[in-house]
Amino acid sequence: MAARGKHSRPRTNPFTRGVITAGTGIAALALPLLSATTASAAQPAKAPAAAQAAAQVKSVTYTTVKGDTLYDIADTYDTPGGWQQLYKDNRKAIGDNPRLIHTGVELTVRTAKKASAPAKKPAQSAAQATQATQASVKTYANNLDGWIREAMDIMAQKGIPGSYDGIHRNIMRESSGNPQAINNWDSNAAAGTPSKGLLQTIDPTFQAYHVDGTSWDPYDPVANITAACNYAAARYGSIDNVFGAY
Repeated sequence: MAARGKHSRPRTNPFTRGVITAGTGIAALALPLLSATTASAAQPAKAPAAAQAAAQVKSVTYTTVKGDTLYDIADTYDTPGGWQQLYKDNRKAIGDNPRLIHTGVELTVRTAKKASAPAKKPAQSAAQATQATQASVKTYANNLDGWIREAMDIMAQKGIPGSYDGIHRNIMRESSGNPQAINNWDSNAAAGTPSKGLLQTIDPTFQAYHVDGTSWDPYDPVANITAACNYAAARYGSIDNVFGAY
């Protein structure tokens, strides 16, 4: 063993230490030996951010319930591309009107959420959550009583005021309970927008005060009631305050 002692050694660049040569048959080619522990060591290639994001997007199956909208579903599941992409992916199941969502439809929903992370829910009170759950499992009679009760459950979810008596009283005055009623003789009719349905709404009013999750058909009893009550709430405070033409 060589004797220990102090030896001065020239300072060298880490890239030039431990140089070996590879014979080429013509000249020696110097190749640096790079240590895996040095700061300059080669690092594993990282996947592009877009590829990582794509890998995190998965699809789940969601069955629609009463009151659903594409916007709420896409927001709940953080769907890349929002409700427009959700509609594009499910147009065959939904149909041509993205605003009309039937219950019991199975949708394929893209989600960026981790499987272990619960989907966020739209902000709502405990009472509203209970009402929404009850409304989604209830069944209603296909008559005036059932239409009013279904409309009231939807109104409760949306914060639209109105009592059974107030709704019933105005329906009987406006249409006598006929959901296909239409007024073809008054000034609205003369202007090309006849009053329609149980609560005799004109098309512009129905469209402006339409309640999400209901049909866009003004003759649909529940859609007509909820839209009319939404309008009455905005103008009079509640359908209960309406006792004549409105």
